[in-house]
Amino acid sequence: MKFSTISDLEIKEVYTADDLKNVDLEHDLGRAGEYPYTRGIHETMYRGKPWTIRLFSGFGTAHETNRRYQLLLEQGQHGLSVAFDMPTLMGIDSDDPRSLGEVGKCGVAIDTLQDMEILFQGIPLDQVTTSMTINGPAMVLLAMYFVVAEKQGVALSKVGGTIQNDILKEYIAQKEWIYPPRPSMRIIQDMMVFCTRDVPKWNTISISGYHIREAGSTAAQELAFTLADGIGYVQAGIEAGLDVDEFAPRLSFFFNAHSDFFEEIAKYRAARRLWAKIMRERFHAKDPRSWKLRFHTQTAGCSLTAQQPYNNIVRTAIQALSGVLGGTQSLHTNSLDETLALPTEFSARVALRTQQIIAEETGVVNAVDPLGGSFFVESLTNTLEQEAKTLIEKIDEMGGIIAAIEKNFPQQEIARAAYHYQKQLEQKEKIIVGVNKYVQTEEESIETLYIDEAIQKKQVAALKKIKQERQDASVREVLEQMKQAARGKQNLMPLMMEAVRRYATLGEMCEALKTVFGGYTEKAVI
Repeated sequence: MKFSTISDLEIKEVYTADDLKNVDLEHDLGRAGEYPYTRGIHETMYRGKPWTIRLFSGFGTAHETNRRYQLLLEQGQHGLSVAFDMPTLMGIDSDDPRSLGEVGKCGVAIDTLQDMEILFQGIPLDQVTTSMTINGPAMVLLAMYFVVAEKQGVALSKVGGTIQNDILKEYIAQKEWIYPPRPSMRIIQDMMVFCTRDVPKWNTISISGYHIREAGSTAAQELAFTLADGIGYVQAGIEAGLDVDEFAPRLSFFFNAHSDFFEEIAKYRAARRLWAKIMRERFHAKDPRSWKLRFHTQTAGCSLTAQQPYNNIVRTAIQALSGVLGGTQSLHTNSLDETLALPTEFSARVALRTQQIIAEETGVVNAVDPLGGSFFVESLTNTLEQEAKTLIEKIDEMGGIIAAIEKNFPQQEIARAAYHYQKQLEQKEKIIVGVNKYVQTEEESIETLYIDEAIQKKQVAALKKIKQERQDASVREVLEQMKQAARGKQNLMPLMMEAVRRYATLGEMCEALKTVFGGYTEKAVI
C-alpha cells in the first residue's frame, strides 16, 4: 500500500479521560523543565522570561534595512532577524545578469563585507542576538557576520544568534540550493565544528519546518520531516568527530504557526517530547540541554490573503497565540501586507504590537503550559507524535533523510498534501474568509512598500567600487586556497573568513566552491 499521511486528523465531538487511559501522564506530561519537556523546556517558562520578539525584516540596500532595525529596536523588539534578497539567497552577486529585477526586492542585498558592516552599523553584536535566514550560502554570510564582530572589537565567544543553515529542507521544500546534498552537508559539518569550538553561543542550524509547512505539508508531516532533518544533522555532527553533547545543545528549531489553533499547540508539545526521546534514546545524549528542543515560531505566510488584507491581523494574532501557548522561545508575527509586498513601517509596527499585547495584556504568560492536562490537547499531542514517529520510521527504512530526499519521498508526500488541501478549498470543505466565503466585490486598497529599481543601480555601483579598490591578486589567492581545502578535509570556515576580510564577493566565494562540489538539479517529483 502506498504510504501517505495526507488525511486530516479526525476530531471527536467530546474528549474525556478515556482518551488518555493508555497514556502514562506522569512520564509523558510531567512538569515543565523536566524530561520529556512536553510542557516546556524551562521550569517557569514566561514567568521567568518572555519569548524573544524577533521580526523578520530586510529590504533594499543595507542602509535602508539598518534604519528599519533601528526603528524596531527603539519600538521594543528584542532581537534581529535578517531577510536576504533572492540573489543573496542563491549565492550570486547583485551585478550578475541573473539578479536583474531581484536586487533588494524580497530582502536586503548583501554582496561583500561592506554591506554587512553597514547592515549592523550602530548595533553592538555583543548586545543583540541575530537570526539569519540563509541556507545555500550560509557559510559566507556567517563569515561576514563574524568578521563584522571582529571589526567591532567583539570576541567571537560573546557573539550570540542563529543561522538557519538547514539545507535539507531546501531540497524538500524551499528549493534554494547551490550544491548537491552531500557536499552541502560537508559545509555544514565544518560550520558545526568551527562554532562548537570558537563561537559557543551561536546556534549553527535552525532546523526548519516552517518552509515545509508553507510548501503544503500537514502538521504531522512538518513535525516528522523537520525532526528527520534534525536526526540527519546530529548524525553529521557525530561523523565530523564531535561528541553529541558538544554541539546538540546549540541546535534550534523553527516551526510554522498555522491556523488550526489547537493542532498547532499540540504539534509544538509533541515536537519537544519526541525530540527529547530521540536525543536520549537514539543518540544517547547525556546532557539534558541536548534533550531540549528550543524553537522559533513564525506565523503562517501562506495563510495570508490579498483579499480583505486587514483580516490578516486577526489571523496573525491567533497564530501567534498558538505559538505562545505551545511554548515558543522566540516569535515573528507576519505583517498584514506581506502577501502583497514587503511590510511598511505601519504594518511592521502592528505586527510588533500584536506580540506585545499578547505578552502584556492577555495574562497567558502567568501560568506554565495553561492547556496542559486538557483531554483534547493531550490527545492531539499523542496523535501527532505517533503520526510523526511513523513517518520517521519510514525514512529510517529508506536509509535516512538524505536517501529519502534522493528518492523524492518527502517531496511527494508534501505535493499530495498540498493537492488535497487545494481540493478542500475549491470544494469549500475548508474555509478561508474573504477568499471562498464572505467574499467582497470591492476590495480594500492598502498602502504597500515599493522597492525602486534604482536600488539595483546603487547596489551595483557600490559593488563595482569595492572591486576597484581591493587587491584582486590577494582575493584570487584565498579563493584558490578555498578550492584546495574543499578538495580535502581542511575546515573551510577560517578560509571563508579570510576571503571576507579581503572583500571577496558572495558570488565569488560560492562559485569557488561550486567548481569543486558541482551544482544541483532536482529530479522531477512524480
